[in-house]
Amino acid sequence: MLLVEIARTSAAVAETSARRGKTALLADCLRDAGPADAAVTVAYLSGELPQRQIGVGYASLRELPSPAAEPSLTVAEVDTAFTEIGAVAGKGSVTRRREMLGALLARATHDEQDFLIRLLSGELRQGALAGVMNDAVAAAAEVPAARVRRAVMLRGALGPVATAALGGGVEALDAFTLQVGRPIRPMLAASAPSIDEALAKLDGGPDGKQVAVEWKLDGVRAQIHLADGRVGVFTRTLDDITARLPEVVTAMAALPVRDAVFDGELIALRPDGRPHPFQITGARAATRSGTATPESVPLSVFLFDALHLDGEDLLDRPAADRYAALAAAVPAELLMPRLVTGAPDEAAAFFADAVERGHEGVVVKSLDTPYTAGRRGAGWVKVKPRHTLDLVVLAAEWGHGRRRGFLSNLHLGARDPETGGFVMLGKTFKGLTDELLAWQTERFRELAVEEDSWTVRLRPALVVEIAFDGLQRSPRYPAGLALRFARVLRYRPDKSAAEADTIETVRSIAAVAD
Repeated sequence: MLLVEIARTSAAVAETSARRGKTALLADCLRDAGPADAAVTVAYLSGELPQRQIGVGYASLRELPSPAAEPSLTVAEVDTAFTEIGAVAGKGSVTRRREMLGALLARATHDEQDFLIRLLSGELRQGALAGVMNDAVAAAAEVPAARVRRAVMLRGALGPVATAALGGGVEALDAFTLQVGRPIRPMLAASAPSIDEALAKLDGGPDGKQVAVEWKLDGVRAQIHLADGRVGVFTRTLDDITARLPEVVTAMAALPVRDAVFDGELIALRPDGRPHPFQITGARAATRSGTATPESVPLSVFLFDALHLDGEDLLDRPAADRYAALAAAVPAELLMPRLVTGAPDEAAAFFADAVERGHEGVVVKSLDTPYTAGRRGAGWVKVKPRHTLDLVVLAAEWGHGRRRGFLSNLHLGARDPETGGFVMLGKTFKGLTDELLAWQTERFRELAVEEDSWTVRLRPALVVEIAFDGLQRSPRYPAGLALRFARVLRYRPDKSAAEADTIETVRSIAAVAD
């Protein structure tokens, strides 16, 4: 299969707003790819590389060779080239990788170069999200979408599932099973702004079912596999971090179970039980040293689900049964704090207590649902207190895909009364409707003071209300703080830049979190 077919499909998907239309385009491309190229095609159209990283930085993408006149690159050739580029190491490796990438791009047409640059830079935003790609694989292979979703959960990746579906249909999909030692896709939670709304989503409350309410920690999601004394610890993205967490391995290896798969959170706690800032937890999970050093902060384990236990798969059992198996297998100190109730006031009090202890909020869970990976709202609903700030838009970046031609990614700043300037806290393109994109692009051009091919810098005049989940320490920004999961709520034409929130307000929020 030629790369140009993927590039053309990507462009067409980016210009299509309807989910059904995107699915049809992707399915057509996958049929053409067939089993041989299916896995790479799925990855590229999802904006990912099968190799994850190949050591190519943004600087390598600035100067491009003249494009080829006619398409000739195959998908297999590009995948092989990326693997070879990623394998280059040692002295002179940066120059060598750049030369190899240049040789590859010289064989690409203009459209193929554009596609590859956006793929390598992580800017391939075309709306081909996981759910759409799952449906496209099902349509291309003419198999039920539910069978594809379950196979992806069990295999942990869509690429191998696409290969199997296109090559062997339902029978090949049903061959995927849970294997202890190989991580599966995690179940996710929907969101609700309040306990009452979370209960309503799950038919809970005084006139409905009982639900479980659990702490929501600002930690690292961990799927822990045990087999005959061996422990494997995997992140939400299925990365193996076992060697980085000896204290977690020690705690889990001591459990009196033969084999198991548990779901939970890892978090760094202070001596008083309150959480450290997320960066502390994140740094412990990210360290690549094989052992914990005396000065490193240990991570505590909080388990909330059991997916397999002593030879039995529990995925399809009701949540109440899975939790009962978990509670019987592990000591109470390793369990996530939990309340089972049908009373909204009890759930609200549990939520308030979790927040008071420094945690993010709670997850409200149905007691009936099976474990279903990736489906937000299938039985879990998270509730967190929402933080908002009125910030000033300092700059904006040109969008890609459906947002091509619009100024999209906002640079956000807080007011600094001491200097009279603004302190940048991060960026976001989330929460922008088509109407807001069109309006802000026109307005930003009026406020532009400097621009290049990527970014338009603005006179600080527009105030925007931003919701965010928290603040994290960041050396990237002057204040040492960055917004987490920022999204636009609305512009504030009623406020001038002089009325925006100050950096001291931001620091006070961070101090409370600490």
